[in-house]
Amino acid sequence: MLIRDAVGMALNTIRVQKLKSFFSLLGVLIGVTFLIAVVSIVQGMNVYMEDQFANKLIGLNTFQLRRMSNFNSGNVTEDMWREWQRRPRINYQEAAYLEDNVQTPVLYSRYCSENLDMLWDGKTAKQIDIQTADAPYFQIKNYEIASGRTFTPQEAKVGAAVIVVGWEITDKLFKGADPIGKSVMIAGIPYRVVGQIAKQGTLFGISLDKFAVVPFDAPIHRAVCRLGFMDELHVRADNPAAMKLAVNEVEGLMRIQRRLKPAQENNFALQTAEGALEGWNKISAILMTALPALVAISLVVGGIVIMNIMLMAVAERTREIGIRKALGAKRADILAQFVVESATLSTVGALIGIGAGIGLAFLVRGVTPLPAAVAPWSVGLGVFLGVAVGMTAGIYPASRASRLDPIEALRQE
Repeated sequence: MLIRDAVGMALNTIRVQKLKSFFSLLGVLIGVTFLIAVVSIVQGMNVYMEDQFANKLIGLNTFQLRRMSNFNSGNVTEDMWREWQRRPRINYQEAAYLEDNVQTPVLYSRYCSENLDMLWDGKTAKQIDIQTADAPYFQIKNYEIASGRTFTPQEAKVGAAVIVVGWEITDKLFKGADPIGKSVMIAGIPYRVVGQIAKQGTLFGISLDKFAVVPFDAPIHRAVCRLGFMDELHVRADNPAAMKLAVNEVEGLMRIQRRLKPAQENNFALQTAEGALEGWNKISAILMTALPALVAISLVVGGIVIMNIMLMAVAERTREIGIRKALGAKRADILAQFVVESATLSTVGALIGIGAGIGLAFLVRGVTPLPAAVAPWSVGLGVFLGVAVGMTAGIYPASRASRLDPIEALRQE
């Protein structure tokens, strides 16, 4: 029998015996669906976390010097938290010392932030993230300016009352009007809008456009962070290699500045995009480690079901096998027929599972903030698993069919 004939017979069985075929395919279908869906969501999350989460919150080739990290993975004990709270904040002198002594070419920006109300023409935008920063901040964060300009180094140096607003401020206060040149009130102080940052979008459904940036030494500074201290020092290098060098230099200089002994741990934090992703990477690794075991369970169950269905098919077609053997069919022909039929059944289940898995992944992307990116290798793996499970499950029934005595088979009622 030709392979295409065996495939056609298997497809005809699926068409004629729909319910039995459905249950025979169910295990493989579920296993492959789970494989495709989970891999697609994890792959999408990897891209999303790197491109959106880390690069937007931290910045490309950027790290932050902080009192303590604001992205913590693992268990943080109460004693550890208290120790972090006792750490000294980053001060102006330390920032100036780093700028004078770090040899790697980098950009610096001091940074503080606080949620404050912003008023204009009788309207109020509540709890806007007001950020104070130096002029290089916009380059460090790689912000695109939609209209107007950023504040200049001279304006930053004198602490001018100017402000660059995020995209959402226009909708909340100006209702689509051009905000450039308008004067907004923050904590009783007027600020002239000089620029608007292009839309950043959302992160897990949270807006990234509800913020505004003023010079670090602007009058609002006293309401945002204590005089002489800062929340973070942002540092950006030209490339990943330069960033690693800068991180090592900053760590060494800060230990010298704070007179830490070799045995003492750092009383500051250097936060990078890799550090921010550490928690997600652990979750991703657990999912990808557990995935083979979960998929294997479904495939083993599916294989057992397919094997039982094929054993039933052998029993039902005993006379047919006897006739074929009597007409000259070899044992290899019978063996190939049932193995191909079994593999075809399983592969159909895998193909349906691939479609269902892709559909499930994109459904998750459509109704939640979670992204999905189908990995081509997972589709290929799904097809391979379908063929492999079917062939493995079909070997015993096929072997049993091929060993039937033609005379005994012909006597079977």
